[in-house]
Amino acid sequence: MNPLPLIFLFLLSSSLHFSPVISTNSEGNALHALRSRLSDPRNVLQSWDPTLVNACTWFHVTCDSNNHVIRLDLGNSNISGTLGPELGQLQHLQYLELYRNDIGGKIPEELGNLKSLVSMDLYGNRFEGEIPKSFAKLKSLKFLRLNNNKLSGSIPRELTNLPNLKVFDVSNNDLCGTIPVDGPFGSFPMESYENNRLNGPELKGLVPYDFGC
Repeated sequence: MNPLPLIFLFLLSSSLHFSPVISTNSEGNALHALRSRLSDPRNVLQSWDPTLVNACTWFHVTCDSNNHVIRLDLGNSNISGTLGPELGQLQHLQYLELYRNDIGGKIPEELGNLKSLVSMDLYGNRFEGEIPKSFAKLKSLKFLRLNNNKLSGSIPRELTNLPNLKVFDVSNNDLCGTIPVDGPFGSFPMESYENNRLNGPELKGLVPYDFGC
């Protein structure tokens, strides 16, 4: 009997069996890379074990019925460190909750790859540098709270093209320039911008000039 057909069937069944695990592990790997960048004195990330089949059994991680990570809840967890580009691999993530920690460094441009993101709460940390222009790709984004950090530069005009943005808060940073009024920015209260070096709303139809940036 020719053993080749049996070998072929075995390989085929093996690939079908393991393919979901491989796809899920890419998200687990991204989260484990995040863990390696963070200091965690309360051990809130103790369950983040990379040897498990997927990340859906980890605390503070929520998955959908297809075992894709859709929510990351690490708000007020007393963690510190930085974020890396690996977070951009969580393609199904809808909620990124990292508020009220001690995370610093720049906000990764790769967060703009999270096309399913509905809410991003990074407020109350030590993020510095500019707001990534890549956030303009987050067309599903409704809530963007970056207040109480150390962000600088101007508010990217690209963000005026976000069709679903309902809440935008960048208060208590070191931002400069003028405040956009196009798109959803026409409806945000001035409290969203207070305690920066911003120069008030720009006039519609005029090219913005970022004084002091």
